[in-house]
Amino acid sequence: MKIRKISYPTPLSEIECIDNDNIDVFVELEDGYSYALVVITPKNIMHLMEKNEQCYLEVGHPMIIVKELTHECINSAIEAYSKDDAYWLKEYHLSGEFDINLLNEMLKNQLD
Repeated sequence: MKIRKISYPTPLSEIECIDNDNIDVFVELEDGYSYALVVITPKNIMHLMEKNEQCYLEVGHPMIIVKELTHECINSAIEAYSKDDAYWLKEYHLSGEFDINLLNEMLKNQLD
């Protein structure tokens, strides 16, 4: 699906370390629907684990991982996530909304 607009509540110009941070991103597609996502760098993932003294990343909404927080990297990633009728954008956006009963039912249906 085509991307109509990508916007940032915090301008990219305010990011001090483009290879060690994360940012909220809003994506509007041609169907008019908007998605709120978090884009993060691998170094920032490591930073967060070290900060929390954990050997894993805290459970939370999925994040899109990019090398650097630049328009080019973010746009490329979002283009990839918007393919196939924006399947991955939709999944990432809705991931925290699924009721556990629905997930259990979906798994049960796979076994049947």
